[in-house]
Amino acid sequence: MLKPEQLKQHAASRLPAIKKFFNELRTGKPSNLDEKFHHLHTQAFQKIDCLTCANCCKTTSPIFTLRDIKIISKYLKLSEQNFISRYLRVDEDGDYVLQSSPCAFLLPDNTCSIYDYRPNACREYPHTNQRKMHTIFKETINNTQICPAVFDIVEKLMREFSR
Repeated sequence: MLKPEQLKQHAASRLPAIKKFFNELRTGKPSNLDEKFHHLHTQAFQKIDCLTCANCCKTTSPIFTLRDIKIISKYLKLSEQNFISRYLRVDEDGDYVLQSSPCAFLLPDNTCSIYDYRPNACREYPHTNQRKMHTIFKETINNTQICPAVFDIVEKLMREFSR
């Protein structure tokens, strides 16, 4: 499995092939796609400890739903508006995201200071064990550039479907 510092360059070099593969999946929609993703997800996360990486927390922002904002602001003893103004901004899609990276809640040991209250998007990341994977191809392609586990999953998936 690639280290985060190796991932950026290697994943960028593989991006055209990855995009081509997902375009082919989009038209073919194999019936066992979710099953394949889930199996490879389980394998990948038996080998990787996210605390040794935390590249997602260092480089990107989750989307914060209104529910997330309510829960986190309550935990931090801030008003929702104060939490929003202190930590969030509205992105080009109209979603609440972090003002900057790395995440303000990421601690030096790569743990999360709000882990039990973290946004749902963080709980579900990297989304490779969800149902209807065909609906999140764009996000999965993007995540190959961020998460070594996703890159590994997609590379293995590409090999399996090319047999």
